[in-house]
This record gives sequence, C-alpha cells and structure tokens, in this order.
Amino acid sequence: MKWEENVRRVTPYTPGEQPKKANMIKLNTNENPYPPAPGVALAAAAMDVEKFRLYPEFPEQTDLAAALAAHYHIGTDQLFIGVGSDDVLSMAFLTFFHSDRPVFFPDITYSFYDVWADVYRIPYEKKALDADFQIRPEDYRQPNGGVVFPNPNAPTGVRMPLEQVEEIVAANQDVVVIVDEAYIDFGGTSALPLIDKYDNLLVVQTFSKSRNMAGMRIGYACGQPKLIQYLNDVKYSVNSYTMNTAALELGAAAVRDEAYFTSCCQKIMDTRAVAQERLSALGFVFPESATNFIFASHKTVPAREIFERLKEYDIYVRWWNKARIDNYLRITIGTDEQMEALYRALGKILR
Repeated sequence: MKWEENVRRVTPYTPGEQPKKANMIKLNTNENPYPPAPGVALAAAAMDVEKFRLYPEFPEQTDLAAALAAHYHIGTDQLFIGVGSDDVLSMAFLTFFHSDRPVFFPDITYSFYDVWADVYRIPYEKKALDADFQIRPEDYRQPNGGVVFPNPNAPTGVRMPLEQVEEIVAANQDVVVIVDEAYIDFGGTSALPLIDKYDNLLVVQTFSKSRNMAGMRIGYACGQPKLIQYLNDVKYSVNSYTMNTAALELGAAAVRDEAYFTSCCQKIMDTRAVAQERLSALGFVFPESATNFIFASHKTVPAREIFERLKEYDIYVRWWNKARIDNYLRITIGTDEQMEALYRALGKILR
C-alpha cells in the first residue's frame, strides 16, 4: 500500500511478559513487591472524583512538586514531572539530543534508549561495557551529541561510583548528560548533589521501583532551571496535560511517608543479600547488584532453559536473546515468600 511509504518504522521496546494468572510469581519487570505507602490508600479513599471533570494542574504547580522539592532540598523550578521516567526520558531525548553528532550510551543498558533514538532520528553510538559489565568513563571523552546511561545500570545491576559519574559529566560540559537513576534507592549514590555544579546534568528518577507505584506512572527529572524550562517548552508543545489528577495527588502522599519508603527499600536490599547467597549456592554467578534485581548466569545450565522451565512453575523472570547477555536471567527481588518459591523451583530444575 502506497501510504506505507510515509510510515515512520521502528523496532519497538519489548517489555517483560505480562501473563494473566492468579497465582503466578512475577519476577520479570522489576516492580516493587510491596504495596504503596499507607497514606496513598488514605488519599485515594478521600479523593474528590468531581475533580476528574477538570484538566489537572500543571505538575510544577502541584503538591507533588512541592513534596519532591522539599525531599531533595531543591526548587520546584529544578523539577520536571512526567508520566513515568520513560516519558521524562523521551522528552529529554527530543529536547536535548538535537545534533549531527551521535549520542553515547552503553551497549548493554536500558533497551528503550535506541528505540527513542530511532523514533526521533537521533544518531547514536553504543559504548561497550568491559568484561565485568562496567561502564568505562574514558569511552565518553570523544566528541558527541549527548550522553545517557543508567546508574546503577540495567539489566546488569552494576553501580558506578559517583566520582566516575562526575568524570563523565565534567568531560562533556558542551552537551547534556542524562543519568537515569531508576534504581538508585537500592544501594547507589545519587548524582543529584551535582546538579548545582553542572548546568548540563539531568538526573532522572521514578516512582515505579522504590516508591512502589509503577501503575501510577510518575517520573521526574532534576536539573538547573534552564534545563527544566527547555524540557517544559517541548512538553507543552506536545501535550500540556500529561499527568493525571490522581497520580499527582497520590504521588505527593507517597513522598511524604519517608519512613515507609526507607523501610521498603531496606527490606528489598535484605532479601537481595539472601538471594545472592542462595543463588550462588545453586550454581549461579552474577555481578554485585545495587538494584532490586539480580543479573544471573548459571555455571552449567543455559539461561533460556531455566527461563522456560520456571514458567512451568508459574514463575516469570526476564531473558533476552541478545549478544553478550543471552546466557543471563534478570531476576526481580520479590517478597521472601516469592523468593523461597523461586529457590524451590530452581532446586528441582537444576538437580
């Protein structure tokens, strides 16, 4: 058909499987296994649905922006709020990566980066991680049109020291550097303190992991006011009302409960420590994780075989048919009970 000649064609991002089974154990999408903060449920019960007939407020003028600004000790003009960190990152790609030079990001990383680059016709170059899945800062010292990387990285779970993050930012002050911190609250050191030092640094975080609210789709970026203004200019040229009223109100309730947030993160880190011991005893090897998942390879049994066999027990983990990582499984940290079920199933599969 002739109209297809004008279609923008890309290979879309592929998420983890989303089966609809009542008793399945879902360890393939890095969701938090615990419910949102108690204040979120109270706020939801008290919500005035009459508000839903009105357009939502602009995010930077809301209680959510005020709560985040207070939490991080920054101004609301240093915050950009979007529909999950995917929306924030997509807007950042569209806003800041507008050059003939390639954008740099790792070869093993969040697989949405090359999708956005293809959609927006942004040239890019992947920089290979070393044999230990580490980002090499020296690879990012060449001329480029921008830099983006997660810290800790995904799907490897490897954390980069803050000094190395700053090394990359400092070496690229003529372009925007985006640090994607979706997993920072599970053991990493945030680059947020650097935003006052570098006007080219954008730090992106999300409510989907450590805030237990993947279904609400809330993400945000922090940077100097000029960066945020540029982001808003693009967003309001695409869609002014991206955030819904419920997400804005419930997100604010989540931020206010610092004790619950800290407790949930600690529970996941404690379970992760046990999981590393148990998986190691079962014959798995993996880099030290600073996230809510473990990126594991078995010494003798192929990852794909384990992946398929686990589904027979209604346990779902993530596997990629990609070079360098096709013998690894990404295993989300669930509750202690879910992890025990995983260990039992693996014991049967690997015997």
